[in-house]
Amino acid sequence: MKFQSGDKILILATKEKGEVIEWINNEMLLVNVNGISFPVYADQIDFPYFFDFTAKTNPVKKDKKHIDEVRKEKVVVTQKVVDGVWLVFFPVLDKDIFDDDVISHFKLFVSNHTENEYNFDLSIFYGEKKEIDLRKNIKSFEELYFFDLPFENLNDQPSIEFIFSLQFIDPKKVSHFEVQFKPKGKQIFKKAEELLRLQQASFKYSLFDVLPDKPSEEKFDLSKLSSAGFKLYSSDKAKSFLPQPRTLIDLHIEKLVDNFSSLDSNSILSIQLDTFDKFYEEAIIHQLKSITVIHGLGTGKLKDEIHAMLRLKKDVKSFINRYTILFGYGATEIFIK
Repeated sequence: MKFQSGDKILILATKEKGEVIEWINNEMLLVNVNGISFPVYADQIDFPYFFDFTAKTNPVKKDKKHIDEVRKEKVVVTQKVVDGVWLVFFPVLDKDIFDDDVISHFKLFVSNHTENEYNFDLSIFYGEKKEIDLRKNIKSFEELYFFDLPFENLNDQPSIEFIFSLQFIDPKKVSHFEVQFKPKGKQIFKKAEELLRLQQASFKYSLFDVLPDKPSEEKFDLSKLSSAGFKLYSSDKAKSFLPQPRTLIDLHIEKLVDNFSSLDSNSILSIQLDTFDKFYEEAIIHQLKSITVIHGLGTGKLKDEIHAMLRLKKDVKSFINRYTILFGYGATEIFIK
């Protein structure tokens, strides 16, 4: 092939210089220009040497013109299509023993075709095992590479989970939006076959069109309760009788009780779960948007029990157990509706 990994190249349309990362298939390469990686067709790039040589040795002489003699050029407006955020699959081809093209793996990209800039947390699972946990930022109309998915791994029940949030807060929009995509082996195989037949470069799935609006708060008519003889208090006074809001709790047993050496494992777990449930209910009353629970690593029993409880709580928007400098993988962050 004409180009190899590490070759310096020139984008013919924009005259920008970059570098080849690797071939995606027989027609397309993945290149890096100014720190941004994106796919291009091989006929849209060339080596920069001829361009550099001619630019230095054959400077173009321009005749002087008066301002009133300069011809006005038409402005060509390129309209960007706003159609949401997409998960894009780029198949990478290899040869089998019969020298036929086969797909070895897919390069996965997030494609942002909106006017907004987003932050997103990304987790990738194979069954119950977490493979990747990271945080990224994607600008408006940008494509961002994040993962290689081997073709044979489609049989291992992969699940790709996103939590999107706006880089610049909009009070009318939800603070977090969770999307889960579970690629099915048969479905992806059919897409890949069609892709090779039509000689196309990629296929994609919609993650969302528009970030949802924040739901309007329901207003309740309390006049009937008052007329029935119930004494009503303002929310400010009611909250004064509650414990102060906490966004973080440590469930290590030594933080909860003084004498725990005589407790068995079941008793310790019961105390930890009861404490967590009380902590969670206080967060709901105080209308907190996110809380963090430190459960530690250990055998993973406490973490699994808490995650099982969270899946049943209707006020939980999402939760994530990701690596942090302070707690490693020993804490879970919970987002509340």
